[in-house]
Amino acid sequence: MSATLPDNDGLLILPRLRIQNANAISSPFTHGFPAITAFIGLMWALERKLAEQQLPLIFNSVGVICHDFAEQTQPGYVQTFRLTRNPLNQRGEPPAIVEHGRMHLTLTLVFGVSGGFVELDANARHQLAECVAEQLSCMRVAGGSVLPAAEPRPGGRRQQPWLEVLSQDSQERANSFRRLRRQWLPGFALVSRDDLLTSHLHTLRQHTPDTSVLDAWLDLSRFNWRPAERDNHGKVIWRHDRPAGTGWLVPIPVGYAALGELHPPGSVRDARDTNTPFRFVEGLYSLGQWISPHRLERPEQLLWFADSQPEAGHYRCRNAFADTPAGALSV
Repeated sequence: MSATLPDNDGLLILPRLRIQNANAISSPFTHGFPAITAFIGLMWALERKLAEQQLPLIFNSVGVICHDFAEQTQPGYVQTFRLTRNPLNQRGEPPAIVEHGRMHLTLTLVFGVSGGFVELDANARHQLAECVAEQLSCMRVAGGSVLPAAEPRPGGRRQQPWLEVLSQDSQERANSFRRLRRQWLPGFALVSRDDLLTSHLHTLRQHTPDTSVLDAWLDLSRFNWRPAERDNHGKVIWRHDRPAGTGWLVPIPVGYAALGELHPPGSVRDARDTNTPFRFVEGLYSLGQWISPHRLERPEQLLWFADSQPEAGHYRCRNAFADTPAGALSV
């Protein structure tokens, strides 16, 4: 897994998936949408299941477009998650309440794929996409269940799984992507904005040289209201420092950083996988932005991919929306 987006021969599009009870708590600091690592993990799990069927697909990256969401919270001045006590334990008693944030989602997943499907005709590619959608319907997406489509799928790509071959000609590739992105409206795509974190850190250090990356991350994760001026009646007018038109900036978890050395497979008691080296890690955080799909100019701006650097102890999800270098800052 490299620090650059792998080359893709096509895009596998699974539109308007209805997800019930997905995990709304993406990290100890953030909630409101599943972590992008959940979708990278989904991509790898899906690839392993399809490999058993010998389908000609290699999954390289994934893009997420959210059309609707409903976080399961109780209304009020301080919102709380709606918690349940099920299933019953082995003694038939309800278990203790453990906070678990849930949400319902309507998503379009776009996978960057390569493999031997390029030689297939359109009908065979459509059958292949339907096969992948059927396999995904039996899996968990960010801990949630995939519900059947609300209505029978009409004709057209907007509501049907689709496998689009990317042209080698740049102009034809751009025209094809412009047609695709219109089918994802209305919705919002999650992209990485590591570049804003870096530039904001430099701005803050001009006034406060000892500003840390954590300070810059927290400063961009909130609205900072300050008194700006007084009106004709002497009343103070407050303004926040978030420029208009900057979109929805959000703090997001983007991966993990190692806390120690790799342990040999099976050497750590109670590890889930005894065939893979084990490592204790902590979360990495950066900034994301929700933007309308019509602002995307090329597929690479939408897709997230894994960048694993075991020697450096970094396991990170990356996105090329702003062409941020591999050494971008994170908290």
